[in-house]
Amino acid sequence: MTKRLGEILIERGKLDAAGLERALRLQQSDDGERIGAILVKAGIVAERDVMDSLSFQLGFSLVAATEYPELPVLEESVAVRFLKESKSLPVHEDAEQLVLAMADPLDEYVINAFRLVTHRKIVPRLAVPSELDVAFERLYGSGKSSMDQIVGEVETREEEGGGEDLQQLKDLASEAPIIRLVSLIISHALEARASDIHIEPFENRLIVRYRVDGVIHEVESPPRRFSAAVISRIKIMASLDIAERRLPQDGRIKLRIQGKEIDLRVSTVPTMHGESVVMRILDKSSTALDFATLGFDPDVLKIFMDVLMQPHGILLVTGPTGSGKTTTLYTALDKLNNPDLKILTVEDPVEYQMEGINQIQVKPQIGLTFANALRSIVRQDPDVIMIGEIRDLETAQIAVQSALTGHMVLSTLHTNDAASTINRLLDMGMDDYLLTSTVNGILAQRLVRTLCSHCRRAYPALPEVVEEMQLKRYALSGPVMLYHPVGCEHCGGTGYMGRLSIVEFLVMSDNIRSLVMRHVTAGEIRQQAISEGMQTMYENGLRKAVAGVTTIEEILRVTREE
Repeated sequence: MTKRLGEILIERGKLDAAGLERALRLQQSDDGERIGAILVKAGIVAERDVMDSLSFQLGFSLVAATEYPELPVLEESVAVRFLKESKSLPVHEDAEQLVLAMADPLDEYVINAFRLVTHRKIVPRLAVPSELDVAFERLYGSGKSSMDQIVGEVETREEEGGGEDLQQLKDLASEAPIIRLVSLIISHALEARASDIHIEPFENRLIVRYRVDGVIHEVESPPRRFSAAVISRIKIMASLDIAERRLPQDGRIKLRIQGKEIDLRVSTVPTMHGESVVMRILDKSSTALDFATLGFDPDVLKIFMDVLMQPHGILLVTGPTGSGKTTTLYTALDKLNNPDLKILTVEDPVEYQMEGINQIQVKPQIGLTFANALRSIVRQDPDVIMIGEIRDLETAQIAVQSALTGHMVLSTLHTNDAASTINRLLDMGMDDYLLTSTVNGILAQRLVRTLCSHCRRAYPALPEVVEEMQLKRYALSGPVMLYHPVGCEHCGGTGYMGRLSIVEFLVMSDNIRSLVMRHVTAGEIRQQAISEGMQTMYENGLRKAVAGVTTIEEILRVTREE
């Protein structure tokens, strides 16, 4: 017996029982529309996931977006109107058969009609409706994108209304076309696996850019004159004051898109030509709280876990902004999180909400700073304290006092490597004897892009490169192979898919403690740590490059051997 679509989606982890029940209720009130269409329309499941499951259920292969032809097939034999009404599109033909993309590959009437016209065998294949519409528009329509069509609607309304006072701006920002335009920008960012959306008004144009795997790309943008309405719409969604355009504002948007709960952290700042908006996409479902997935090698992970499991002391994670420090701390907290421990965090902002952990959001405008919050939470009898960032001496001193009184303290700091963190704390004014008594370990990290496993290409490393970087020590046997990014449909043509950490972990040994007491340079501390077995970020990266996880170019982009 064929499984129902809902059952397949639940088995694949794309749907839960509550979501299916909601869709069935909507189906009853919607004149029996197909369950797949309802799941997509209600935002319960992503369209691609529904079509993948439908493909499995019906036994028809799915047409990839890249398979649609560059030029129309059978243009003179089949009426455009028939293609549009039947929701079908010829993809490829040869002397014997015609491959037909169909929204409904079980429609015998359409299949027979094409058979009569072509006198060939018809091979029906399942099409993703939105991709079929895009291909149809490109081949037979005006060539307009979804954004162009929405812009056309807005222009029609502008002719009827117009003006840009506050009330009219509110009205325009609340109308369907602008709502769809903002939703389109966000959904395209999710499809592109973006971590940030940048909306930036300039004198003559509005620029929309996505940061994907740490690299920023410009994408299709609305016209400049829509910037006020688009930015106002985002501010309304984030519960910000749309009348205040002179001061920076921060807010949060919670959405359910493509069946996933998405958190958007919104920041607006005034610029010369209007407000610039950045939305950080926080998708907890796509964040794996697993050290191996984050890029920790087994030997580094063992030492890190030994330090993490100590009953008291300070464990620091360092690196520049956007190097994955917070994700590493959340993963550490996830490993510590059990009913036997009370865990408290002080963050700015709270990025992911974790079950069983008491999280405090810093609010400097009402006096709730890191230091003030920490003074209070040590009286809450915690076992583990996580401080979002040590920014000043006062916070550092309270962290040290907490560690001395039997707490495990986790925190981050902005430094270039593990060894220079010690000098940074001393420069802040922390006493050397307190630092050596409390700090157990320092992890420094960067994020590098990982190669797409579908299209990466191996090549033998040049002998000079092998010699200069000493790559032979990382190869098991035979010639040293490195990898090139190529680009395919899976990675959006970039050759890279996702990111992982390259790390170095400095353990505070007795020898390093004595060097700290003598206030030696970071270089001397670093050399001592290497002599005790610390693998540097650069070496960790080279190991991953030889293993085919990333490229030499990526390692050199984010770190250099000193």
